[in-house]
Amino acid sequence: MPELPEVEVVRRGVAEHVAGRTVSAVEVLHPRAVRRHVPGPDDFAARLAGRQVLRARRRGKYLWLELAEDEAPQGTEFVGAAEAPGEALLTHLGMSGQLLVQPVGTADEKHLRVRFSFADGGPELRFVDQRTFGGLSLADQVEVGGVLLPTPVAHIAADPLEAVFDVAAVVEKLRSRRTGIKRALLDQSLVSGVGNIYADEALWRAKLHWARPTATLTRPEVRALLAAVTEVMRSALDAGGTSFDALYVNVNGQSGYFDRSLAVYGQADRPCPRCGTPVRRDAFMNRSSYTCPACQPAPRNAHR
Repeated sequence: MPELPEVEVVRRGVAEHVAGRTVSAVEVLHPRAVRRHVPGPDDFAARLAGRQVLRARRRGKYLWLELAEDEAPQGTEFVGAAEAPGEALLTHLGMSGQLLVQPVGTADEKHLRVRFSFADGGPELRFVDQRTFGGLSLADQVEVGGVLLPTPVAHIAADPLEAVFDVAAVVEKLRSRRTGIKRALLDQSLVSGVGNIYADEALWRAKLHWARPTATLTRPEVRALLAAVTEVMRSALDAGGTSFDALYVNVNGQSGYFDRSLAVYGQADRPCPRCGTPVRRDAFMNRSSYTCPACQPAPRNAHR
């Protein structure tokens, strides 16, 4: 599933190509793609027609388009950041969702689910989803901690790349949990946007084992770990994200290449880039965790 860097890459592309434009029509080709919009596909399409996209925003693994409150006449200029937005078009990419920008007339993708056309006659925005685990919905927004968020994701914690991310508060919350450090990192109510890939990479950089109890961590260790999370995510952003297959691409259909820089994730039995010890793979929550046994010593009974 795309994590924060991959979703941010998509958000930037959508912002570049869609912000300031007015939707002329929406075509829902598969109702499952808008299943979270309770009134149904027809209502979804009707309520978006004539709406202007103000900007594209993101928190954690969710992205959304802020919409102007009322229908905008064709040719209306971008309203800018000062105008208060109304509803938001909330997007979750799921396992295989893609937002693609395509010239009008481009052949439909095999798994095209929703098409957005614009009043200027320019490129379309398309939601493509092979496995249909992702989805789109319209949602009201609410202010949380000085940030406007769609109500379905208002409970999601700030992510490490946000200006409102409070390192000191997260350190205390994380240390107060009674769980393993990787489980805490994946808890989106503590830190949003971190998934399996970047959790393993950050833990390796911080020299911490995934099963280390949070209660045993010192404040400097947690701060170092959060710094590693931020560092690895920024590095992944610079590389366009991590693509293991064709299901994750940016809005132009291009894959990221951070997979070439992964130190431990997916590197079982290969030498650790830091010390040369073969990387270990362990089962973890129906997934896998990858560590260097030498750089990241396991706590007692960790592998049972």
